[in-house]
Amino acid sequence: MKDFLSAVLGLLAIDSVALREVTEQAPYGTGPARALDYVLDLCRQMNIRTQNCGGKIAWAEIGSGEEIVGILGHLDVVPAGEGWSHNPAGEICDGRLYGRGAADDKGPTLAALFAMKELQDAAVPLKRRVRLIFGQCEEVGDWEDIAYYKSTQQLPVFGFTPDADFPAIYGEKGILEFGLTAPLGDIVSIEGGDAGNMVPGWCRCTFRTPDGAVQELEVQGRPAHASTPEKGENAISGLMSQLARLGVNSPLVDFYQTHLADDYYGGRLGCGLEDIQSGKLTVNAGLLRTLEGKAVLTLDVRNPVTFSPEDVEGPLDRACRAFGVQWTRTGNSAPIYLDKDGKVVRAMTEVYRQVTGDDTQPTVIGGGTYARSMPGIVAFGPMLPGRECTEHQKDEYILVEDLLTAKEIYRRTIEKLANLA
Repeated sequence: MKDFLSAVLGLLAIDSVALREVTEQAPYGTGPARALDYVLDLCRQMNIRTQNCGGKIAWAEIGSGEEIVGILGHLDVVPAGEGWSHNPAGEICDGRLYGRGAADDKGPTLAALFAMKELQDAAVPLKRRVRLIFGQCEEVGDWEDIAYYKSTQQLPVFGFTPDADFPAIYGEKGILEFGLTAPLGDIVSIEGGDAGNMVPGWCRCTFRTPDGAVQELEVQGRPAHASTPEKGENAISGLMSQLARLGVNSPLVDFYQTHLADDYYGGRLGCGLEDIQSGKLTVNAGLLRTLEGKAVLTLDVRNPVTFSPEDVEGPLDRACRAFGVQWTRTGNSAPIYLDKDGKVVRAMTEVYRQVTGDDTQPTVIGGGTYARSMPGIVAFGPMLPGRECTEHQKDEYILVEDLLTAKEIYRRTIEKLANLA
């Protein structure tokens, strides 16, 4: 059997972007299917019982008892993109584990798996079964994998997803996705970005100048997670700014410069919402493509937990109408807001503090995790407070020391939750 870090590197080597090369045997793409086969084979080597549910979802389980503690991990990743200085397929350098999925979510998922193995090998008594569920399409779509699990398998009573920050996440903003269709004007074609939930690292277009000449333009940015757009450099915004300076006649450019530009918080759109519980709304223009002679722009909006989709859609509609832009809502994931003093969050926080000695408080994030897919699931690690977060960015990494600390936190937490009164 591979040791922990070797196992993680083996998983990172599998390019598992979802919805590429979908087949009957690989409903979410051949990459995620290979990643799933890899982890299930690893489980068999560990003598951990598994079940593969027709390739749509799978799980690994230890312990006994009628109830289940659930751990929800995912094996799919966003595209690696360009501009890496380290191998996106995985490498360890200067104490850092690099690779697409190192932090989100392959490294943490295997940390939970190896924590389960340590408990099983030590014959630690558990009053509940502990089940690690392997998702394959967390980064895209409507989480059909989890929906299938919920319709066919026993639900956990509570648990966590190792896909966020320590000490614990008791709330997540809502996630709205919009598709905006705009006239191109003097833009001939335009495209940018790799995924709607990423700050785009590139954008290029062909356009006609005011004197009729045809030119091409490309802008490079810096990717980041859509929930923290201020941490990246949006290449679509950069290109739009240059087109505006060149005087290119385009309703797309006019709309973008008026209502988006470099505003990350919705103020230009008229929906600069904010609450005490979760902070400011964020807006990310993540994807731009030319389709049937028009531009199609994908907006990722993270709305604070006390606001509804309608609080965003009204201002968006008014902004679009003035420029002849059509919009449709293509995704809606409701916010979650749990009791931070409830027994599950409290138990997780206690273990975190025992291991680290840190008294940082649980928090609310703009990211969207599997925690919102089932009741009683809390986003929990692997990132320690103050660490650089590189999920969805080039040179994604996690400190090896931190990943090992996460594994220890998960081991103790699993034992505590499995025996929680």
